[in-house]
Amino acid sequence: MAQPQRRIILKSPRELAIMREADRIVADTLVLLADNARPGITTRELDNLSAAHIRRRGGEPSFPLVKFDGATCISVNEEIVHGIPGTRVLAEGDIVSLDVGVVYQGWHGDAAITVPVGRISAEAQRLLDVTKQALAIAISKVGPRSHLYEIGAAVEDYIASESLGLVRQYVGHGIGRSMWEEPQVPNYRPEKGGRGPLLQPGMVIAVEPMVNLGSDETRALDDKWTVVTADGSLSAHFEHSVAVTAAGYEILSRPSDPSRMWGDPADYGLGRREGMEKTG
Repeated sequence: MAQPQRRIILKSPRELAIMREADRIVADTLVLLADNARPGITTRELDNLSAAHIRRRGGEPSFPLVKFDGATCISVNEEIVHGIPGTRVLAEGDIVSLDVGVVYQGWHGDAAITVPVGRISAEAQRLLDVTKQALAIAISKVGPRSHLYEIGAAVEDYIASESLGLVRQYVGHGIGRSMWEEPQVPNYRPEKGGRGPLLQPGMVIAVEPMVNLGSDETRALDDKWTVVTADGSLSAHFEHSVAVTAAGYEILSRPSDPSRMWGDPADYGLGRREGMEKTG
């Protein structure tokens, strides 16, 4: 959505504490939206719920700051990202990707989930499961002795093993006082090769694999925001904001109810390497 900054900005423990709260608002908003993504509701009604909840928690939606028409990107079925809320009515069997950004005390949080609307097909459920697992695999590669491109390499290998389409035109990013900072976080091996920059404690990145049931090709709609699969196949999107710590990583975008967590490596038998001291 925006041009990234040119240098990687490390965050202090105090700054991370504020970002942790911004991301908690994000995560709790996503849980609220998931619970209300039911047949008959419009995407604008979901967006109104999102905006009200964010403001009630002391934050502001981030996306209107870049003139996006909504507090939440709501992308249905073949829509990959940046779907504009409107009059579209959700129907039984849809899948809907919900992407929330929040600015709180000058610091941004960002996360996304894809959820079923009622009962969905087996192939749609597999798409959601694989994409969520891809996020967990990506996060499991984060740590102070890791390099940035190891994240995307692991995602690319996993999605290839599942014979699904991995979106390459849109990538993750650094996050902090700006929603989009350096570094870009690809979900694949960049053509230039190499391992990429060394991850350092204090870095915060938004990791967000996007996976299609069919081809990896995409196209943008005439609204200049919504991105869809070129072949009309379903797409899923899961994202967490993750801090690099001395021990490994901390997922910042954790909901207040731990049972509602998504994309946690520990849930997939990948281990957990969290150890950020939660100081103010």
